[in-house]
Amino acid sequence: MNTSALIVMLSTIILVSSMMIYFFTRVLTAPPRPEPDSYLANDDEPGREPAPVKK
Repeated sequence: MNTSALIVMLSTIILVSSMMIYFFTRVLTAPPRPEPDSYLANDDEPGREPAPVKK
């Protein structure tokens, strides 16, 4: 393998590895997004809201 091919291969490996590490750390350190407890409770249509519980 000649020198120019070795330089291109190593630079590509370093670039791809550094991008992978960067995005993995971004995903793992991102704060969790708040999710709604129920789809029906957040629906805008009044006919689709759950019926009240009878006691």
